Amino acid sequence: MPAPAPAVPVLIVGSGPTGLTLACDLARRSVDVRIVEKSVEFPRSSRAKGPNPRSLEVLEDLGVVDRVLAAGSAPLPMRKYRNGLPVADTDPSESSHPTPDVPYDQGRLIAQWQLEEILRDRLAEYGVHVELGSEVVGLSEGDDSVSVSLADGRSIEARYVVGCDGGHSPVRKLLGVPFEGKTAEEQSMVCGDVEADGLDRGIWHQWFDEDGAVMLCPIPGTRSGWWFQAGPERDGTGALVPPSLESFRRLFAKHTRLPGDLLSRAALLSTYRVNERMADRFRVGRVLLAGDAAHVHSVAGGLGMNTGIQDAYNLGWKLARVVEGRSDARLLDTYEEERLPVAAWTLDITAERLRATLDAIRQPGGGLDSAISGETTNLGLGYPWSSLSATGSTARLRAGDRAPDAPCRDAGTGAPARLFEAFTGPHFTLLGFGPDTAEALRATEAAYGDTVRAYGVDAGAPHDLTDEAGHARTAYGVGPDAGVLVLVRPDNHVALIAPVSESGAVREYLDRLGGTA
Repeated sequence: MPAPAPAVPVLIVGSGPTGLTLACDLARRSVDVRIVEKSVEFPRSSRAKGPNPRSLEVLEDLGVVDRVLAAGSAPLPMRKYRNGLPVADTDPSESSHPTPDVPYDQGRLIAQWQLEEILRDRLAEYGVHVELGSEVVGLSEGDDSVSVSLADGRSIEARYVVGCDGGHSPVRKLLGVPFEGKTAEEQSMVCGDVEADGLDRGIWHQWFDEDGAVMLCPIPGTRSGWWFQAGPERDGTGALVPPSLESFRRLFAKHTRLPGDLLSRAALLSTYRVNERMADRFRVGRVLLAGDAAHVHSVAGGLGMNTGIQDAYNLGWKLARVVEGRSDARLLDTYEEERLPVAAWTLDITAERLRATLDAIRQPGGGLDSAISGETTNLGLGYPWSSLSATGSTARLRAGDRAPDAPCRDAGTGAPARLFEAFTGPHFTLLGFGPDTAEALRATEAAYGDTVRAYGVDAGAPHDLTDEAGHARTAYGVGPDAGVLVLVRPDNHVALIAPVSESGAVREYLDRLGGTA
């Protein structure tokens, strides 16, 4: 009888953006990972309209942001119509621009299937491929692993399992984790991808009337493809009419006053109802939940896919440290500690943005720009409450905050260099501002090997950056004469800020994680 196959370190269930982001993050850390998907072929769903600024930073770290920028488009101006006539044009991103600390000031429009394809290609570069036709139907946790049963009779043994399998998550249901919340039946819409001719593809068109709406946004990378969203049709009994090409044509003709046959094809049809639900815990032993499996909410603000991507980014480095034996399994508790409050905040902000949008579209000139705010970039989200956020702050940053970017120069070559380039990879990054920090930088890198990469900012250290324009000091709130150490986590959040006189705090922090080489 053949010996059982050894347990894979991590099994990911679901190959949407959340699961693929986590798989890429683990694979680049040389963690053996498998990713299974119940569908027998990759969906061509356009669904989410693209990554927001914080998710673009994640995708840069994973090495795919250039592909995403090339495949997508910048956010489009919105044209609002009333009674079929244009009444207002709005460009929500007109006044935004990149800054030294925020390289991506706006999100990117890209069909979800295109983003997933880019992430699958990246994952394949590590030799990992999505296993299609693999539906999870059972979970059984032992002392050292989880046995995962598949519908076809196979089983997979894994040390850890992550359910990234959507709002109807079988993994969550198998765990028996409650998914409390509400469904707003009255807030429904029909969605799909359509082919349409004769419309300006440089505009996101939005027709609003007293009794409904139709919205058409061009899908980048297609000649005549559009995202179609509309208030649903109802029959004589008040029941929702299922979406179809015919119903889309009727809705289009009614609200646009244009011929319905301008729409020539409709695919990926769905009826969307606003759900606001959240799991009451994100970890049960060796099984974790991420993305829509852990939380669902209104589409207002475009945070669904983005929150999932950012869940995965938070979890990836922690899972890697645990399976590699660098940290105790209790580190995984900080995933729920940090991301559950973010999920709760997301439910609140999306509900608030939805209310603002519904109020706006009742007025001529109002539109989907009301769903967007500075908060929906996710750039301001941090974890100041976390047990992983040590004490320490500057005039602009505190432990737990997102670590800003800044353009500098390599002190040795004079070539341009960015802080985000220093952060890229699976390591912690120790920044030292000022010459007093050089010795602490050398000692930390020597003590912790590949766990920490140390960079001086005008410090005279081996990996030194020159902050000629002062952008790094400004972003980090550090004065010109201060000797300050900033430890940045692998997910580019600040772990610790300390004066160089307290450099021992860095070693204490890393040792607490089990970080010695």
